Amino acid sequence: MAKFRIVPHSRLQEWVAEEKGYFKDEGLEYEFVTSGMEGPFRNPSIETTDTAPVEVKHGAFESMEAGRACEISSACHWAVNMASQAGRGRMWGHAYSITPSGIWVSPESPIQKPEDLASVEVAVGYHSGSHFSALQALEKILPKDQIKLQFVGGPLDRMQLSMDRRVDAANVFGTPAYVLEQQGFRKIVDTSFMIGFLINGDATDEQLWAYFNALQRAQREIDVAKELYQHYFLKELPERYHSMFDHRRAGTGERLIFEPYTKENYERTHRWMIEWEIFPVDQIGNADYEKAVAV
Repeated sequence: MAKFRIVPHSRLQEWVAEEKGYFKDEGLEYEFVTSGMEGPFRNPSIETTDTAPVEVKHGAFESMEAGRACEISSACHWAVNMASQAGRGRMWGHAYSITPSGIWVSPESPIQKPEDLASVEVAVGYHSGSHFSALQALEKILPKDQIKLQFVGGPLDRMQLSMDRRVDAANVFGTPAYVLEQQGFRKIVDTSFMIGFLINGDATDEQLWAYFNALQRAQREIDVAKELYQHYFLKELPERYHSMFDHRRAGTGERLIFEPYTKENYERTHRWMIEWEIFPVDQIGNADYEKAVAV
């Protein structure tokens, strides 16, 4: 049986399970894959300049479509849903998570309330949680033709562009959102969203249950004593940003929920993406829930 490869997902749970020995307690032979931690989601790909941000048409869905170097990976539930529909892996049906997220503006921005975002370009990541969650939040506030998005890259890219005042508003979650908050940025709309898990390797059921059992123990530990573990957020930030972030002022970030990702949620989410015409026809799969989700 090959080692179970774990890629941390900008959250505390994997780090806590590693520190407390929960993976080993579950009998999981594993390794942390951290080489990708220098990628676009943990290191901004843009540089500080006065030029307009470059459009980036690659995101969570495309990275899953290309394949990820681990047995199970996380992304927004929209992208995982679509990837599993298209046969790029199976969605884990026994857990999901909720991550705090919001559309942020600078302290001096004239944007004060959600309606002020009409026809304002909101920076998001293409085919990623910030893309889908912005649409889902704004469709209840603005007419569809007044929702404007610009695709500029990962969370750290959007954080840096925001601090450079190169975007008017940005949908940001995770540690970068805590940085923006601590730098005085204001949340105009809450866009908290669901994250799913895609089985994209050859893991056995025994390995998968061991992994999630360890994460469930880690979640309980965080709930009881978050102050012991918030320093792990620093692992999600390049060192140059550490002086801008005080982990003691942060929340707990992404929270794992050990409840089913139901057939109703699966089909409802897929219909919503079809209605918005987010994906081209050649990226839309047709696998039903029983085939696409491990339940």
